[in-house]
Amino acid sequence: MSLFDATPPAPEAVDKTRPLADRMRPTTWEDFLGQEHIVGPGKPLRAQIERGELGSIMLWGPPGVGKTTLARLIARFTRSDFVPFSAVLAGIKEVKAVMAGAERNRKLGRRTLVFIDEIHRFNKAQQDAFLPYVERGDITLIGATTENPSFEVISALLSRSKVYSLGALTPPQIVTLLGRALEDRERGLGELKIEAPAELLEQIAIFANGDARAAYNTLEAAVAASESQQLSRQAVEDAIQRKVLLYDKAGEEHYNLISALHKSVRSSDVDAALYWLGRMLEAGEDRLYIARRLIRMAIEDIGLADPRALEQAVAAMQTVHLLGIPEGDQALAQAAIYLSVAPKSDAAYQALNRVREDIAAAVAEPVPLHLRNPVTRDMREWGYGEGYQHAHKLEEAVPDMECLPPSLAGRRYYHPTGRGVEKRISERLEEIRRAKGR
Repeated sequence: MSLFDATPPAPEAVDKTRPLADRMRPTTWEDFLGQEHIVGPGKPLRAQIERGELGSIMLWGPPGVGKTTLARLIARFTRSDFVPFSAVLAGIKEVKAVMAGAERNRKLGRRTLVFIDEIHRFNKAQQDAFLPYVERGDITLIGATTENPSFEVISALLSRSKVYSLGALTPPQIVTLLGRALEDRERGLGELKIEAPAELLEQIAIFANGDARAAYNTLEAAVAASESQQLSRQAVEDAIQRKVLLYDKAGEEHYNLISALHKSVRSSDVDAALYWLGRMLEAGEDRLYIARRLIRMAIEDIGLADPRALEQAVAAMQTVHLLGIPEGDQALAQAAIYLSVAPKSDAAYQALNRVREDIAAAVAEPVPLHLRNPVTRDMREWGYGEGYQHAHKLEEAVPDMECLPPSLAGRRYYHPTGRGVEKRISERLEEIRRAKGR
């Protein structure tokens, strides 16, 4: 029988004086959201638990993503004695006392799961104290850390553990958790019959930045501050200590704001660009969506007038992906400033549009024979490659052969401006044309 399907021990009675985040801690796998990459059906950690072969593990991830909850669920479903440790409060004396009890448990056929929160705060001597008990199998050790275990956990302990990386919860997942808290009469706030607009719950989820505990705390504070059964915008603003800018990310205001940002960048109005960017950030817009639009601006409105604009925009997107909120927001602001002050040109953008117009209006002519690669003897006999001029064999590396189809010979699609780098590009094109003429 699968441990995930087996009936676990009954949960303890709920103490309503405990914080909402603690009361709403999942007690079943069905209630546990996120981390599907390790506890989803057939995934590594879940498979270990189902087989009853769980070894010591390290759970590495940001705050409020379910590390403690996951450890408690594992203990319940493997019917292990759960012994929590706080690396902030416990010392070697406490470790040895618990290990002695775990050794007795093993002899009696009972399993002990020791959970160490913030294991990175234990010094080397404290971490060493667990080693013999882990090696003998007296305990199953689960360490939780927000820091990279490779740097914070001693190698001897790390080599005896499997490291699992946990990711931040998504806003929709957090909204689901908040909805459960508002409906749950036994553990949550269901008895208060609070009505919460979906957009306010989404704002709380965005503000929490992937941290379910922070989201629960904000909801609990906002409900306490509400003067009626309707969760108010003011109560949420008071709870998160900032103004809530509500707008439908799939509706008109979404498109109005990105349009204002794009047109401000195109107009080289750096202050307006920063303002509209700030409005989108504060309203909870998807940061990667903003980054993608900045990349488009770099291509469409700056182009080769400043080739580094595209580099800056792509770098900003990578920074947002690596750092998230709030550090990534500064990268978006930096990119918006750079794009705003960069020289503007849509010459490359318009060049491709002209090419597409000709392709749509004209017959798709075959590639001229001199541009074809004669990879076989027959192809050479048919004239493939005949008349081709290899640029590197010429003094100026500029052949005078025509590379467009005959009907389009001499057509010019790219007309660089005299702004920024395109001024130098324009000069270079004139040099090339003079060389071809010679």
